[in-house]
Amino acid sequence: MNAAVSLGIVGAGILGVLIFATLAARRTNVDPQEYIVGGRSFGALFLWLLLAGEIYTSFTFLGAAGWAYGKGAPAFYILCYGTVAYILSYFILPPIWTIAKERGLLTEADFFADRYGSRWLGILVASVGFIFLVPYVTLQLTGLEILLRIAGYSTLNSATAVGIAFALITVFVSATGLRGTAWASVAKDVAVLVAVLFAGIALPIRFFGSPAGAIDRVLAARPHWMTLTSDLSAQSTTWFVSTVVLTALGFFMWPQSFAAVFSARDAGTLRRNAIFLPFYQLMLLLVYFAGFTALLVVPGLKGTAADQSFLLVVQRYYPAWTLGLVAFAGCLAALVPASGQVLGAASLFAKNVAGDGFGFATSDAARLRLTRVLVIVVAALALGWWLSARNSLVGLLLIGYSGVTQFFPGVMLALGAARPAAAAIGAGIVAGIAVVGVAAALGAPTIFGLNVGLFALLINAATAFGTNAALPSRR
Repeated sequence: MNAAVSLGIVGAGILGVLIFATLAARRTNVDPQEYIVGGRSFGALFLWLLLAGEIYTSFTFLGAAGWAYGKGAPAFYILCYGTVAYILSYFILPPIWTIAKERGLLTEADFFADRYGSRWLGILVASVGFIFLVPYVTLQLTGLEILLRIAGYSTLNSATAVGIAFALITVFVSATGLRGTAWASVAKDVAVLVAVLFAGIALPIRFFGSPAGAIDRVLAARPHWMTLTSDLSAQSTTWFVSTVVLTALGFFMWPQSFAAVFSARDAGTLRRNAIFLPFYQLMLLLVYFAGFTALLVVPGLKGTAADQSFLLVVQRYYPAWTLGLVAFAGCLAALVPASGQVLGAASLFAKNVAGDGFGFATSDAARLRLTRVLVIVVAALALGWWLSARNSLVGLLLIGYSGVTQFFPGVMLALGAARPAAAAIGAGIVAGIAVVGVAAALGAPTIFGLNVGLFALLINAATAFGTNAALPSRR
């Protein structure tokens, strides 16, 4: 009975949001510009909701709590990097938008191809972006599996449930494009805010009198839980700082983030968003409180099981309808960002690889059809990864960041009047990705204490500048 109540709330809620977003988006004429970047018409509030919908995902909802539960102080990097990224975005996103508007660019790969005058660089960027979006989409599936399994009180075949839920979102984004995702973000943000307020305030109050009481109890039980180590381990101070730098630089390098930036009505909209998006960071504090509460209430979870920590508290100590509402919010935190991610990956491949690279599906109608088909392909690849390899939520996110942050040097240099040669930028990206790949194969999360992604970024920059010294610059 409990499972039926909880899952009934989740299912009805998801279906209601999808219907709402589909109806809200149906009145627009669908062409590639509308489908991929919302017709470049999103104002400050709508863009704020869209960006928040894509940025604050099941990683925020479950992964931050899981790391607070399983690792302690290293989890605080999640609070830091978004704040740094928003400061950077105030200065770099408006000129990126201006270039995209003037040149009619639709994807991140378009930006590289246009600024460096190289179709093949655009194909490289599209391919890398496509590949590293898959683990990000897989992250959402991992979050869904946790949420549905716990909401079903372990009676549900979670793999089947994840497949059904993701099929719904795939059909939804295929039909409505970016505007539908933005409308779904409205409902998602409200639901997640309510659920996080409950998890971060109600849980600590019930068990320890207040969030401060939960922190005091954690420190009493584990005095060093909130302290970083000074060695060169995977969660040392060096790792912490390098990871904050890596993820802050890569924050807006995701293909779906470029699509969201291109959807803005004007450059001022992006500056206003840079000012107000940091308020969302306050939610992370509440997620940490939920994780620390779970550490004491349901101790002993190991490895990836830590990601389910605070949901187990809700399952064991609250009625089924409460669990259903919390799980519904968490499912939206996975499904809505996933819709933007699969759309971003599909758009890259359809526009820049199939169209620009191989001359396939070059008309607006053909490109739109191919993008919709590729939405399903991306979803299937992510589902395959999820079924074959179970990583933690934070682990999946860092894999993706290590890849897409390799675009950062090329983006920054593209904003200048005198730009390096396309071959130099391409060589840097390839070198950085190669370092990430070798480190992943060796199972090395750090190099000399640095996050491997940041070390790869340094190799990327050195390779680009070294190559450019031997090649003519594009002026």
